[in-house]
Amino acid sequence: MNDILSELGWRDLVAQHTPELPEELAKGPVTLYCGFDPTAPSLHMGNLAQIVTMSRFQKLGHTPIALVGGATGLIGDPSGKNAERTLNTTDTVMEWVEGIRKQLEPFFDFSGSNACIMSNNYIWTHDMDVLTYLRDIGKHFSVNRMLDKESVSARLNGAGISYTEFSYQILQSLDFLELYRRHGCTLQIGGSDQWGNITAGTDLVRRVESAQVNGLTTPLVTKADGTKFGKTETGTVWLDPELTSPYEFYQFWINADDRDVQTLLRTFTFRTQEELAALELATAEKPQARDAQRALAHDVTTLVHGEHATAQAKAAAAALFGQGELRELDATTLDSAMREAPNAAVSLNGNAPTVSELLVACELVASNGAGRRAIAEGGVSVNNVKVTDENATVSIDDFLHGKWLVLRRGKRTFGGISLIK
Repeated sequence: MNDILSELGWRDLVAQHTPELPEELAKGPVTLYCGFDPTAPSLHMGNLAQIVTMSRFQKLGHTPIALVGGATGLIGDPSGKNAERTLNTTDTVMEWVEGIRKQLEPFFDFSGSNACIMSNNYIWTHDMDVLTYLRDIGKHFSVNRMLDKESVSARLNGAGISYTEFSYQILQSLDFLELYRRHGCTLQIGGSDQWGNITAGTDLVRRVESAQVNGLTTPLVTKADGTKFGKTETGTVWLDPELTSPYEFYQFWINADDRDVQTLLRTFTFRTQEELAALELATAEKPQARDAQRALAHDVTTLVHGEHATAQAKAAAAALFGQGELRELDATTLDSAMREAPNAAVSLNGNAPTVSELLVACELVASNGAGRRAIAEGGVSVNNVKVTDENATVSIDDFLHGKWLVLRRGKRTFGGISLIK
């Protein structure tokens, strides 16, 4: 079944693969896995690239195993790190394991002949004694080859590396061996920074079971300016709506650079080659319409958060710029949107602040005089209602959901006032 390599190929999603992989896929469907370590309470954008890749495999008949690394999460992968990770408690990691398992489930089909399998490498490691680990697993690893791994050699030339993180490669390789034994898994996928760990796993299976298994990596997603994808000024873009709201999530995608949007569409959506070609043409002809970004934001937000959350995020974006009804937004979406805008907090305490004073408070104008002039010129609205009185005031009834006023100056500049109760 070479269709998957063709699919990944035109999407530019193949960084490396073992030489035997095309022949193996030509024989028919395979069982593959990708590991997700619980090093935080939520998955993030880097994980999403691998989730979508595994989903592509499943849609073409292959059986995916979503492995949550309860064991490897207790250790920490040294890849890309300049110093040792802070080790989390077992209770914390196991709590994160359960949360990430629930996050992964909606992305896969758990019915049919190629139903997704959920697993946790803590199952086969927590009872393994140190002598078994050293004699049956460790003896198959060359320290020389482990030292050649880029992330290890970089640490040896810098802050150093503990035996704990140095051993991560052995634990990940053990995963491949166990999944081969338990489920006939013959393929591991991951980001290109995982190539050393993946090939160590293929070597272990070959040495212990005399079996040929394969690896495939996808390119790490970076921005055109060279910065890391999935980061914003406020930090990581998480898949958990409590950590990154659906509105913030939607805005992250819709603000994608024109130089990045085609790569992101190929990587994170299921749109066809013809659909993406049409969007590329639309971007070239009319970039200001941002059709590609709108398609990207809609598809990925829906994939992660569902249609309702996407509709609310779209409605919020429209309403904030005067193209929708603010009072129809739910409190959570409005709160998320306002946190992204310039805002200030006020306490009425019997006073009735003027609109011009509030414009100053959220830094939409420099002074009360400038605020009154903006009102007189017809360029100010409160909750999308134009203000015509230069001395207009607000009351508690004006606050949406009892918390927010949305002020707008002109067509594109808005801010928020939150009510201190």
